[in-house]
Amino acid sequence: MNASSADCVIDASVGIKLYLEETLSDQAHALFARLSSHLPAQFFVPDLFYIECTNILWKYVTRFGMAQEDATYYIARLGDLALNSTPTADLMADALTIALAHKISAYDAAYVALAKMLQMPLITADRKLVQALVHTGYRVLWLGDYPFPPSPVR
Repeated sequence: MNASSADCVIDASVGIKLYLEETLSDQAHALFARLSSHLPAQFFVPDLFYIECTNILWKYVTRFGMAQEDATYYIARLGDLALNSTPTADLMADALTIALAHKISAYDAAYVALAKMLQMPLITADRKLVQALVHTGYRVLWLGDYPFPPSPVR
């Protein structure tokens, strides 16, 4: 795979910020602007990204009073994003190993497994996930640090 230095794996905590006004939403918009800019960036997700975003929207409807019509609209827009999706079935074994080794959820580990498989960073708005993997060799970047420093030369 000939990956651009702008290519990355993103998780649901980043993608959902395109539609919800939350802390770091501005950084998420700036990151996604790379998809339509002159940089040849590609973003990758495990297919569970879409249902995780749906679950976040469900929480906003049931707990915070978001209109169901708005949530439905955002789901349609998520489907329009130019993301490269990988089946979680291709990530399960590695995700389990990563989850057990680092005491993170299998959901989070699926994103880490994809980033490992593609040899690119994972970008997340989940500071706890970043902290759990800080000294592991996985390149997990916190969205709050966007724009990110260049990757170390390998």
